[in-house]
Amino acid sequence: MADSNETSPAERTADPNYRSVTVERVGLKHYRARGANGATLDFGQGEGLLTPVELLLAAVAGCSSVDVDIVTSRKAEPENFSVQSSALRVEEEGAVRLDDVEVSFKVTFPATDEGAKAQSMVDRLIKLSAEKDCTVSRTVEHATRVEFINENPTRG
Repeated sequence: MADSNETSPAERTADPNYRSVTVERVGLKHYRARGANGATLDFGQGEGLLTPVELLLAAVAGCSSVDVDIVTSRKAEPENFSVQSSALRVEEEGAVRLDDVEVSFKVTFPATDEGAKAQSMVDRLIKLSAEKDCTVSRTVEHATRVEFINENPTRG
């Protein structure tokens, strides 16, 4: 797709590769994300809420989890499937970002022939996810343009 500055909003949303989520304020430091299919997820700062940074880490782990789970579960149901995503907070010239993101898998299958087949696939699937299949981690890894637009500019 061309640079968003070269396309109209209608052209952008008509693109079959277009993805979006809407975030609305529920209350003080409490927000709700709504996907195109209507699914929602609350987040923010406070009791029982993941922070936006934790959501980013969850998205990286979740994307790769799906990649690994879809294929291995065709062979066997896992006994344990846990994925931890972590990063280091870095402050540079007053701006903050994350660095050194790690995604650690703890996945085990039953001691059966099917379980052994599934277990033998995990390393390769993690590598495929990291190098090709996980849109979230590949987006984080690569320089990605992010544009912020104020749709309600100040009235003068």
